[in-house]
Amino acid sequence: MAYSHVLVAVAPTPESHRLMSKAVSIARPFNARISLITLSTDPEMYNQFAAPMLENLRELMQEETRQFLNELIAGADYPVSQTTIACGELSEHIRAFCRKQQVDLVICGNHNQNFFSRATCAAKNIVGNNSGVDVLLVSLENG
Repeated sequence: MAYSHVLVAVAPTPESHRLMSKAVSIARPFNARISLITLSTDPEMYNQFAAPMLENLRELMQEETRQFLNELIAGADYPVSQTTIACGELSEHIRAFCRKQQVDLVICGNHNQNFFSRATCAAKNIVGNNSGVDVLLVSLENG
């Protein structure tokens, strides 16, 4: 099947390079666009007593996330049309992005760690939403 726009849900982990590689192998033959979406952790989750320092911490976490995305893109050897750093419920952001950007394939990693278990839940919500978007769950267990 030919896809025209692939959205990849990534996290700042080595496994995201495997997801990106899978996306490129699917997109390249059809010259499809690739976009990336990731979550940025809200520092307020960690310490509600450090209010004066939260803004600096939030900026630092956003910068680290942007740096990770830039490194992921640089290693992909394929253009990435858009990146999104979201906060909150991943499935809601994925659904909204798919609707607005005419995404026809979402790629998520599948194992039992925090981000990717949320991505799997997001995938179930995308599929169960009758959105017309295909979802590919890539196994990230054992290398």
